[in-house]
Amino acid sequence: MLSIGDGDTISVLERGQKLKVRLACIDAPETAQRPFGVASRNQLKALLPIGSTVSLRVQAVDRYGRSVAEVIGKGMVNLAMVRSGQAFVYRQYLGLCDRQAYLAAERQAKAQRLGVWAVPGGITRPWDFRHGGGRQRRSGAVPALAPSSAPASSPQSAQHSGAKITCKQIGSFAQAQELLRQGHSYLDRNGDGVACEGLR
Repeated sequence: MLSIGDGDTISVLERGQKLKVRLACIDAPETAQRPFGVASRNQLKALLPIGSTVSLRVQAVDRYGRSVAEVIGKGMVNLAMVRSGQAFVYRQYLGLCDRQAYLAAERQAKAQRLGVWAVPGGITRPWDFRHGGGRQRRSGAVPALAPSSAPASSPQSAQHSGAKITCKQIGSFAQAQELLRQGHSYLDRNGDGVACEGLR
């Protein structure tokens, strides 16, 4: 182990060469997502002290030239990050990992309100944060889903009337996740922590 970039990126020395590694199947808060990004990085540091020996289960090489891998130290580090609430399961890239184990670890962290789950529904997901240009919502307000002149049947009006909103009315995967975080749990039909999966 040479260094830690953030909660899901490390550098290791392999045969004298520096290798950047992106932890597979998880997505940790960005550093700008304070204080969660720093907490995630610190947890990874605790799991992988500088100078420790690790094994890599490499799955791919990403567009940045990093090896995407499950990292094994004293245990499966990727899974430990999810279990501690310091990273989300990256469902979009879960194909080569033990899906059930990762989802179970996330459910456990969520139930115990650890790390990113200290906020009801969890913080803004890192992939949404990046997609939004690094802007994190700091208020508890639900994002505007329609113009202020929207009819009573619109998603925005439904927020105020207590009516349920359908995924079709929302129209955006990112907005669906925000609404889930605001307490609209019925949007997550299978209970896996993701709302309106059909909008991806």
